[in-house]
Amino acid sequence: MSDIKRIDCGPRMSEAVVLGDRIHCSGMIPEDTSQGITGQVKQALAEIDSLLAKGGSDKTKILTATIWLADVADFSAMNAVWDAWVVPGQTPAQATVQAKLNDPKMKIEIMVVAAV
Repeated sequence: MSDIKRIDCGPRMSEAVVLGDRIHCSGMIPEDTSQGITGQVKQALAEIDSLLAKGGSDKTKILTATIWLADVADFSAMNAVWDAWVVPGQTPAQATVQAKLNDPKMKIEIMVVAAV
């Protein structure tokens, strides 16, 4: 069995876990929920970039992405930011759903799994 590496491990959860050739990131959320959907998506994606780097990966190696939107009406605005962030030809499998998030001011949460 491969060693498990926990990144930014806290008492409740790790921000990411590396096992073998995969990094599993927790759901990334915006820190500043006063921003609109564009700002919140950019914040979450920046957190993903940071975590992937800590785990020895990057956005070109993302295999799957699960995106939760508080309001599906933000789908187009979210996709505009997402499309500018991903690398053409390196896009992951993705699912986007509407969900009630734990902070009413939060508009998005994104969770990814990537190769290392």
